[in-house]
Amino acid sequence: MKLLNQLTLVVVFGLISFTATSQALMPSANLKTLDGSTVNIQDYVGQGKITVVNFWATWCTPCKKELDAIAEYYPDWQEDYDVEFLAITIDNARGLAKVPATVTSKGWEYTILSDANEELKRALNFQTIPQTFILDKEGKIVWDHNGYTPGDEYELEDQIAKLTK
Repeated sequence: MKLLNQLTLVVVFGLISFTATSQALMPSANLKTLDGSTVNIQDYVGQGKITVVNFWATWCTPCKKELDAIAEYYPDWQEDYDVEFLAITIDNARGLAKVPATVTSKGWEYTILSDANEELKRALNFQTIPQTFILDKEGKIVWDHNGYTPGDEYELEDQIAKLTK
């Protein structure tokens, strides 16, 4: 009986811990715009809009495929869900030089930011890209996803839609 009580406490505390982390606020971190200005991620989140934050790099083929797929739907998402999409590159200084040309050639209309020092990536504690987070209108992380498989954009839209109901 004592073991059962201890096990119950572990499960309860585990669920509380999971709920707390799945509703964590986006941490503060300084990023760069493509023109080199310093901004804080907090300037973009929790402003009464659902925000999608996607980490990518120019050398990451799945990342570019994902951003290409989402680009097709993003104008509709903006209209239907009033969503903001932030594409944050983790390219280093050498790779960062390729970002503007990549964005232009792809026709991506996202807000592009750089986390070249990986400050935000470390604060969010993830290892691989693409990595996507959805933040609610208050800036709380409500969903995250790693990797890309064609069709993931539909799941992303479903998650965004749930927040607008």
